[in-house]
Amino acid sequence: MATIIRRNLNHIHRRSVAISAAVRQQDTTLWTQTPIAAVKPAGESLFHVTIDVSDSPDLASSYTIAGQYLQLRIPDVEKPSFLAIASPPSLVFSNCVFEFLVKSIAGSTAEILCGLGKGDFVELSPVMGKGFDTDEISPPEEYRSVLIFATGSGISPIRSLIESGFSADKRADVRLYYGARNLQRMAYQDRFKAWESSGVTIVPVLSQPDDSWVGEAGYVQSAFARAKQVYAPELTGSVLCGHRQMAEEVTSILVGNGVPSEKILKNF
Repeated sequence: MATIIRRNLNHIHRRSVAISAAVRQQDTTLWTQTPIAAVKPAGESLFHVTIDVSDSPDLASSYTIAGQYLQLRIPDVEKPSFLAIASPPSLVFSNCVFEFLVKSIAGSTAEILCGLGKGDFVELSPVMGKGFDTDEISPPEEYRSVLIFATGSGISPIRSLIESGFSADKRADVRLYYGARNLQRMAYQDRFKAWESSGVTIVPVLSQPDDSWVGEAGYVQSAFARAKQVYAPELTGSVLCGHRQMAEEVTSILVGNGVPSEKILKNF
């Protein structure tokens, strides 16, 4: 009986491998091979990954709006990763690199990626998505409030949005609620001062802070619900990126307070 079971399992495994190979062969995505320029720690289980696209000008120029993303594939690894681009389009244009914030998850393509180094090659798909359509919350003189919400590595496209510029300094109230487990898992802290100088008030929210933490604790949606500060909701915009539960609950709070759903921007 054991021999029969092993034979059946081997047959199933071979059939699964054959199907996976066939699916990969039928992939019509245009992949561009590009070298890694750098992989550096960004926090606990987080890495800054920089990809050199200087030899792929068409790919670089196709990134035009904060919030867009692409797929990244590693040779001989079956499953690609979807990654939002962290660097603003202007930086890609001037430096010819894509920058990503990647969370390393055990057993994932992201974990393999974070273990690579300068000179290793990966493959990138074309840039995808409509990004954050900030025309929906313009002009800034009319849409005076913009509420931004991000959790974990979802801060990646939010960095691109802030550093691309959306006239935050011309608005009355621009807040970023940024959630992470603890400060060790909160990326881009070295950029906070520059972001605040551009007109963005940063509200860090830690779900598992240590005893010395005096800021907001719990989840982003709870911190926002406690604040209860939505002024002129019909003229308020919002940008969300992160955990699905957070996005759903924040959307519910915003719409419940009168913020038009079309003014709540998401990139996926």
